[in-house]
Amino acid sequence: MPGHLRDYFVVLPDSAAGAAVAGRLPVRESTGRSAAQESTGPAAAGGDGLTVLHPSGRPWVVARTAFREVSHLRRGDDALVLIGPDRVPESVLAGLLEGARDRAGLERRLARRPGLHHVIARLSGQTWIRGTASGLRRIYHARHAEAGTIASDRPAVLARLIDAPLDDGALALRMLDFLPHPLSRRVVWRGVHETGAGYGLALPVAAPGTAAVPGPAEYRWWEPPAPELPLAEGARALGEAIAASVRAHVGGHDRISCELSGGLDSTALTFAARATGPRRLSLLTVAARDRYSEDETWARRAVELAGQDDHPKQSAPNRHADEPPAAGRSSATGGRPAAAGGRPTAAGRSAAADRPADPGRPAGPERDADPDLEHRVIPADDAPYFYADLASCAAELNDEPLPVAPGRARAELLLGRARATGSRYHLTGYGGDELFLGLPHAYQDLFHGNPFTAWNHLGGLRHQLGWPLLPTVKALLNRSSFPRWLAGAVTAEAQPVARTPLLSWGVRQSLRPWFTELANSLIIEEFRAAAEHAEPIDPWRGRHVDIDAVRMGARHFQAMEDIGTTIGLPVAAPFYDDRVLEATLAVRLPDRISPWRYKPLLVEAMRGVVPDALLARTTKDHMSSDEHQGLREHGPELAELWTGSRLAERGLVDGRQLLRLAAEPFSPVLVEHSISSTVAGETWLRTAENAWPTTPSRSDRTSPLTRTSEAIL
Repeated sequence: MPGHLRDYFVVLPDSAAGAAVAGRLPVRESTGRSAAQESTGPAAAGGDGLTVLHPSGRPWVVARTAFREVSHLRRGDDALVLIGPDRVPESVLAGLLEGARDRAGLERRLARRPGLHHVIARLSGQTWIRGTASGLRRIYHARHAEAGTIASDRPAVLARLIDAPLDDGALALRMLDFLPHPLSRRVVWRGVHETGAGYGLALPVAAPGTAAVPGPAEYRWWEPPAPELPLAEGARALGEAIAASVRAHVGGHDRISCELSGGLDSTALTFAARATGPRRLSLLTVAARDRYSEDETWARRAVELAGQDDHPKQSAPNRHADEPPAAGRSSATGGRPAAAGGRPTAAGRSAAADRPADPGRPAGPERDADPDLEHRVIPADDAPYFYADLASCAAELNDEPLPVAPGRARAELLLGRARATGSRYHLTGYGGDELFLGLPHAYQDLFHGNPFTAWNHLGGLRHQLGWPLLPTVKALLNRSSFPRWLAGAVTAEAQPVARTPLLSWGVRQSLRPWFTELANSLIIEEFRAAAEHAEPIDPWRGRHVDIDAVRMGARHFQAMEDIGTTIGLPVAAPFYDDRVLEATLAVRLPDRISPWRYKPLLVEAMRGVVPDALLARTTKDHMSSDEHQGLREHGPELAELWTGSRLAERGLVDGRQLLRLAAEPFSPVLVEHSISSTVAGETWLRTAENAWPTTPSRSDRTSPLTRTSEAIL
């Protein structure tokens, strides 16, 4: 098996069949990191993963993680497992389980910590699993013929265990640029199902006196907060949430790196990372080919100001993880008390102290010195164009085809350069645009409660985007339901032009000219069937679109995480933390988005952490020219891709037309219609068809239970 499934876990039923399933799990390649670091409590060295047991001694959670920490605690028959970027000390796990007699009680306690973990719990004989509300951590489940319901964070693992075939309808959907809720949950393997973000999966046990086990049930564990906070209060909460998320990822690491594009999002994370006190902070900027680009100038300015010792550091409230936050708000520190300057105190560093010795983490007390800053600018000529080295996509099997695949070579270059600095963890600003720019659809929500303010803001936006008056009024007054919108959300027309007002439940998707009749019919039927029972994420259009956009961005970010795992460097996007999402949604709409200010909430949240001179930026660079130029530079590779196309073999695309377009990179067809999602689908299919060995390997036939661990209270 290729080494693309290097990081996953499965949750198994308490049965002999469940234990047998554990023996068929794919064995990940070694990342050079000791597995013993992943365990809280006693552990036996060796093996390629961690197994947490049922009370019966059979495997319950089998985790083969490359970089994520597995923290777990057993109290009698009850148990809690958290899988995420940081180790959760046993004392904190005990505090979470203490008095949590049901799911709701445990969730209230978990809400005080950064929202970055998969949660697996067993309470009163019932197992339940959830990911994160942002969609960064997801849950999948499938029905195994002998074992019953099994769950995992990677659908490919489940597909292998149940020998699931690919689903052409789901594959056809992935050739669109953006899949709106709930179609984004359609798994590309038949018989594998995704639990929606914000929902958990309950796995009931057999009824007393019977052998029959009911199927899994989804339950909703997360609701977005009401948008009630004024800007000043909301900005404080957001700043604390960002600081806590950054600390959860990189706190205690000696050497870390950040992608410093020069934009506001990456700049904010750079200064938040600086405040965690690493010995070395490496900042990487990719120079732009566009001579009018401003990113590099702003990045150099950020490095200059970050190197000034007198710049104030961020601060965080000194509160224990299990202490309730003020006014019912979620804790933004994740239970790590901080001293003045925002750096955790020795008492608050129990998570780092519990880790075994690691070359990338300091063994001594917290450092107060400013980090050694290193700025590396990658020349524009070194950066690959989009569609370069498409064959390298075979290094990872993502959960689904992702339209970011054509930029894989560029991402691998950046992460490879970061790893070469000696970095132990890399931070990116992914998620900042989805969270802080604010989509125009939000003005629909504002119009209901404050029509004059909404119209005033829309007037400014309308003049910036060139929206005509009458179509804007018509879109604002449109009251179509979500199911009705979804049924008509796909069209044969090109994407809406820039002057089209966007105030509905989302953006309509376009069928491509190279799609076959079969693909078109499959896509249209998928939209129609989903619309019959679809419910929006939130009754308010703006909040629905905002949350859906964040979840789609988090889904796409998986590609970056997987590339990092391939090259041996963990990659994180702290903005996808649930606490950051909640802090953003809790702010009043007219304060959170404005046509006259650029990301006002993020600016105010980082004031005092990021120098004011950097917060003053109001522009954003784009890389559309690199994509168009990539079509020309890599036309031969694209032609080779379409020769023997797997999508064409499945009857989903016209291979001949795609071959012609490879030779005509500046065709009007490619100006109107993006080809990136189709390229992603083709490269993904080629990876998937070679994902598993034709015959079980020796490691597949032997039990993986080479290392077990139970911390018992």
